[in-house]
Amino acid sequence: MVSAGDFKNGLTIELDSSVFQIVEFQHVKPGKGAAFVRTKLKNVMNGGVVERTFRPTEKFPQARIDRKEMQYLYKDGDLYYYMDTENYEQTQLNEEEVGDAMEFVKENEMVKICSFNGKVFAVEPPLFVELEITDTEPGFKGDTATGATKPATVETGAQVSVPLFVNQGDKIKIDTRTGEYLSRV
Repeated sequence: MVSAGDFKNGLTIELDSSVFQIVEFQHVKPGKGAAFVRTKLKNVMNGGVVERTFRPTEKFPQARIDRKEMQYLYKDGDLYYYMDTENYEQTQLNEEEVGDAMEFVKENEMVKICSFNGKVFAVEPPLFVELEITDTEPGFKGDTATGATKPATVETGAQVSVPLFVNQGDKIKIDTRTGEYLSRV
């Protein structure tokens, strides 16, 4: 059990038969009346964000989130197949369980499957991936001074904005949380 007075960002708690992650919290001590904790909570199952206030003495059970590293094998229709590299068991998840997490993930890369009480609610891709550009307009000499960008398609089919000097066939590094170009490889 964790009390509201001990909240930290990233902590997961069970509340109203759901699992919430604390996004933001603030201890408030008004001049008059009792202190309270103002929080912003994200529902890990559906992604909804709610704001709630609690007394610092309220207690909640801490949610145990299981993160298992698995290898992404392939996509067939709307199913994504993953393999546990320890015992070689395969798991499949549909598109709504995966969301847009697989946008920058190639086959045979490792991802983390997040579950609560055996129910998968998210797939965490690696923070940074290196992908090859399959389609983009060619850059011209002298275009690099303005810091302008152009659209490019990477080998997974995702669209990213890249600087004008990046060409088709180049390998680039992408931050999967934001989808931003970081550098050439």
